[in-house]
Amino acid sequence: MEQDIQAFLAELKTLAEQLELSARLMFLPSRLFQLGLIAAMLVLSQLVGWYVSPRMHDWIRGLEGRSKAQLRILVMLQRRVRLITFVVLCWATIYVMREIMGLFPSRSYILVVVGTIALAWLIIGVATRLIGNPLMRRLVNWAAWIYVTLYFVGLLDDAYALFDAIAVEIKTFRLSLLNVVQALVITGALVFLARGVSNAANRRIRMSENISPTLGVLLGKILQAVLYVSAVFLGLRAVGFDPTGLTVLSGAIGVGIGFGLQKIVSNIVSGIIILMDESIKPGDVISLGETFGWIQSLGARYVSVVTRDGREYLIPNEDLITGQVVNWTHSDQYVRLDITFGAAYASDPYLVRRSAIEAAETVERVLKVRTPVCHITNFGDSSIDYVLRFWISDPTKGLTNVRGDVYLALWDAFQAANIEIPFPQREVRLLDGAPGEALDRSG
Repeated sequence: MEQDIQAFLAELKTLAEQLELSARLMFLPSRLFQLGLIAAMLVLSQLVGWYVSPRMHDWIRGLEGRSKAQLRILVMLQRRVRLITFVVLCWATIYVMREIMGLFPSRSYILVVVGTIALAWLIIGVATRLIGNPLMRRLVNWAAWIYVTLYFVGLLDDAYALFDAIAVEIKTFRLSLLNVVQALVITGALVFLARGVSNAANRRIRMSENISPTLGVLLGKILQAVLYVSAVFLGLRAVGFDPTGLTVLSGAIGVGIGFGLQKIVSNIVSGIIILMDESIKPGDVISLGETFGWIQSLGARYVSVVTRDGREYLIPNEDLITGQVVNWTHSDQYVRLDITFGAAYASDPYLVRRSAIEAAETVERVLKVRTPVCHITNFGDSSIDYVLRFWISDPTKGLTNVRGDVYLALWDAFQAANIEIPFPQREVRLLDGAPGEALDRSG
């Protein structure tokens, strides 16, 4: 431990001496001149950004008929106007000093270093736009900027030595800060690559006509888990860490699962069962209790169900296994709907049934290949009761709205055929003398 501290202090002293030497060299006249040029270019770049950036933003907002990719590129350039201006000014100045004025390369050394770093920063900022996660993109940006800065100023080896001196030793095991950083970088890169491969494979699986949706989701989840676990293990091995040492940790995790993660494991297992038996799949219309909607996606722990009012319910997989679920589209997309109504006893029942069937057939969403039917269900107190049954093939568009359309069609058809829709009526009669006699008795 004492040796590690001494090594760390020695590396820190070496780095401080190099920084002190570099600071002294900055006071040379030629380098002060270059620093002045850099400061002037920074100010000029800031002024150009203040003038160009808002006008470019308004111009982009007024563009029409451009693709999203083109608009993203323009917005990316608009946000980097200052850096682009600085890079152009810096390398233009270097060209003038070397090619036109004929100055020695040493007279523009600092300009070359700063221009190279600025250009590298610009390339990194553009390249990291491929990373979708904002937090991950920002972390990669900062890490890459620090790396290229240390590399071009010649302090990368010293930074390596300093990070390697910060270490923890337990018997024969030594873990330095450099190992941790390398493991994070390599593992992050492998996980990013695994994610890209997993997304590409999932798209290919979804496009395959020979693979059912549920089997495709199951294969995608298995492939994703294998790629991520492989990325982590390869990242650990790349820095010399032996993953077999995780056996004790895996045993502790197993104990934790047994006591505290029962529900999570149950949901994961239930999700695998759902994917294997294909009881539900993305796009199915289901109802569970008071929740009615279509399945948006199948997750490892829950199922996303979107209702007609735009709400998204995350239902645990265990509830779908243990509870009663109505899958309206399990075998096919056809759904039968029933609506009830009544007609007066004076209306011809044959005419009522024929008019109801013809009215249902006029609704666009009602299937014509499966003819609607109408039956008498009861002789009520005020009406003859009927049930009208019809089929639809697009339950994701809603059930209440199509029922409403059929009721409106029934109303129009009954008005045209003079079919009366009765309602309960009550007749109250007052007998002569009854109120007076009641008052006399009460008095």
